[in-house]
Amino acid sequence: MKESMGNPLQLKSLNHISLVCRSVEQSMDFYQNVLGFFPIRRPGSFDFDGAWLFGFGIGIHLLQAEDPEKLPKKKEINPKDNHISFQCESMEAVEKKLKEMDINHVRARVEEGGIQVDQLFFHDPDGFMVEICNCECLPVIPLVGEVARSCSRVIMTQPPQIQNVVPTVASWKTLN
Repeated sequence: MKESMGNPLQLKSLNHISLVCRSVEQSMDFYQNVLGFFPIRRPGSFDFDGAWLFGFGIGIHLLQAEDPEKLPKKKEINPKDNHISFQCESMEAVEKKLKEMDINHVRARVEEGGIQVDQLFFHDPDGFMVEICNCECLPVIPLVGEVARSCSRVIMTQPPQIQNVVPTVASWKTLN
């Protein structure tokens, strides 16, 4: 296996993610009023509908789907699906707010070496998953001197476990 070359592309940070949406307006409402992003100027030379938002050091670029009905519709919340994750100050406050907003979510807990990480998963209006966690509790430990490989293949003395996946019955009203 080839040895890591450090930072061959000289990357500095994550700038943005782009999401294709059924309705830019619905998605803007979600990312502003649920997650706290704010709209920013988007280049006027673009010849397609969309919007740019910014918050927490990253941008979210919303792109209007050319044929919204052809976008896949996800109903089930699967913590193993593609997602973006945000750390929060209080998991209890986040879950309370999600319930107040009638946003369907799933709770999970990961345990590693006596450290517990709580997670909440939910979808944006187009089914893209969002995770809110207290992941800062889990230390980032580089695999020094080892061949990098998939986490599922790394031998650990105490494997991480996902516990307490609890679906809620609320649903996000604005989707209907």
